[in-house]
Amino acid sequence: MALVYMGSDHAGFGLRGLIARHLRENGHEVRDLGPDSPESCDYPVFARKVCEKVLEDAGSFGILVCGTGVGMSMAANRFPGIRAALCACEFQARATRQHNDANVLCLGERVTGPGVALGMVDLFLSTPFEGGRHQRRIDLFDAAPRA
Repeated sequence: MALVYMGSDHAGFGLRGLIARHLRENGHEVRDLGPDSPESCDYPVFARKVCEKVLEDAGSFGILVCGTGVGMSMAANRFPGIRAALCACEFQARATRQHNDANVLCLGERVTGPGVALGMVDLFLSTPFEGGRHQRRIDLFDAAPRA
């Protein structure tokens, strides 16, 4: 079973709670980093908390939820070593693990139904990275020149 760090903003509060319960019921270790209420808050704060923990704990995963998932994915991908994927379907959740070795799944509560979200979470956490040619490509992420 996986160690999963979770965070959201106010727009992802409900789906985050549903996912956390689902994961615990299925034997995963969940560390919910907030927020503690659905009051308005800033998604980059919670993206940072989750990404820092994922980077500290090798082999762990992160799940971030906001309204669309876009803001969380943008914030998370600012951290070297984080490969955050915004997914909208099960194919993406599986492929991003197989080909991209994604370590953070980003979801949008306002655009993704709960059943689809839980299916994506299960696939994301159970799908192994294929390595090989895909590792070579991931290695290029940090080698890319910065402007």
